[in-house]
Amino acid sequence: MAGFSGRTTDLVDLPVVPHPAVTLFVDLGDGLLVDDVSGAALRGGVVAGLEPRGARGRGRHIECLQVRLSPTLAHAVFGTGLDRSVVALEDVWPTTLPERLRAAGSWAERFAIAEATLARRCGSGRRVDDEVAFVWRRMVQRRGRVRVEQLADETGWSRKRLWSRFRGQIGLGPKRAAQLVRFDEAVHRLAAGDSPASVAAAGGYADQSHLHREVAAFAGVTPAAVATAPWLAVDDIAWPR
Repeated sequence: MAGFSGRTTDLVDLPVVPHPAVTLFVDLGDGLLVDDVSGAALRGGVVAGLEPRGARGRGRHIECLQVRLSPTLAHAVFGTGLDRSVVALEDVWPTTLPERLRAAGSWAERFAIAEATLARRCGSGRRVDDEVAFVWRRMVQRRGRVRVEQLADETGWSRKRLWSRFRGQIGLGPKRAAQLVRFDEAVHRLAAGDSPASVAAAGGYADQSHLHREVAAFAGVTPAAVATAPWLAVDDIAWPR
């Protein structure tokens, strides 16, 4: 969970980049989330799935609380897996959370309200299957370097059943989810100054071209560009690894 605050005369325009978490944005200023795919401009509470396509945050008066939820927890909060969706919070969870955050007198109070509200919601929500939770944990622990067939064997499920249940509850199929976890690890290594060659080798990519294709597919830029991207610099400050 992180809070962002600032004012500028220039329009801030940052892409919402895929991340191995479902992200809840609660805007408390004049910001909005623009979905270039649907053309929708969303204000207030917005939820972005694991792999949002064409979503951008814009505004001059930035006052925003951002919460990243593991997709296993997000399923309990929102009742479903979210893939490439960018939706209004009220469409997946009718709640007074945005109004209560705006009325709060400090960031500490906002964090406390959000944490307590989400904890109650998680406690009363629908849990994912134990097998699905196990597979997601393995993906994160192994930084995306997994084989879906092996994970299916470890759960005792068929590959088809694992794909169906995982896709329905997490929001992406197992293979794509593992690629997303690996991508996230790779871009943080690039931002830390590691060379594309070393990142490709450490991440299990076939070669630098393979790394280039996956970074471009997820982020829309090259590995060289992603290393200095503003959103990644903010990411490491708000959520130090």
